Amino acid sequence: MNKAIFNAKAEKPEGELEGVKKNTNSPGLNLSVAIDAHSGFCFGVVYAIEMAEEILDEEKLLYCLGDIVHNDEEVLRLERKGLQIIDHKQLASLTDVKVLIRAHGEPPETYRIANENNITLIDASCPVVLKLQNRIRNTFTKDQNVFIYGKHGHAEVLGLQGQTNGKATVFQSIEELDIDKMPRKISLYSQTTKSTESFYSIHKQLTESGIEVDLNDTICRQVSNRDSDLRVFSVQFDIIVFVSGLKSSNGKVLYQICKDTNPNTYFVSKKEDVDSSMFFDSARIGICGATSTPLWLMEEIRDTILGF
Repeated sequence: MNKAIFNAKAEKPEGELEGVKKNTNSPGLNLSVAIDAHSGFCFGVVYAIEMAEEILDEEKLLYCLGDIVHNDEEVLRLERKGLQIIDHKQLASLTDVKVLIRAHGEPPETYRIANENNITLIDASCPVVLKLQNRIRNTFTKDQNVFIYGKHGHAEVLGLQGQTNGKATVFQSIEELDIDKMPRKISLYSQTTKSTESFYSIHKQLTESGIEVDLNDTICRQVSNRDSDLRVFSVQFDIIVFVSGLKSSNGKVLYQICKDTNPNTYFVSKKEDVDSSMFFDSARIGICGATSTPLWLMEEIRDTILGF
């Protein structure tokens, strides 16, 4: 057994963790498994999926602009109920249908096309994202220089940039910015799922460089607080199984946090990714996931592990 496993054991609290299940009756490995209570869909994703399911139960068909969530297993489940994923090019060719806008939100151009094509939009944009869009739009109309800390090409960021007719500056790291050539006064925003620590670090570096920054913190705390929650969770187990879709930016970040906290961390996207060779007898296993990871998938993976 390696040093990392011993360290993880040494820092566990006394007593049993809530939600732990054991496979003591199994002839194989004697494992105990717990699912992180804080993992799973954020409220924005829950809202979008509930809206989709309500319509699908009645009408058996609903178009969705982009993956409703960055998790292939959940998308596949909804596609079996009648959800059809489309892109913006396909949207422009549709008429007289219903189209769901996912939690990431959309730029104004999407609403214009829908209006012209008599498309009924089922708007499931996350309220936190909508608030951010409104603030960026208001800032832009005042002729202020808008800078957005976010991932290039991300659906939410495209929607934010659309509020400025594409004129906002988007950057993934401060190294992308030529600070000497930047305006001396800017309005700084962030994609809602970015790290608060990184956001405030960027603000500090910019102000120390002589730039006057109007700081707008609209980061979703339900998402950003997962950083600290997962650090606490990960250290309580011998092995961590992190469940996420391969497309999830949030998943990649949170997985790395788990990996840094507990080196015995595995990334899986479906139950078929789990193998008994990952575990050892009497191991305590923690399962956690991204904001786009459904609880049913984590439970399915838990049950698979308990079968070893």
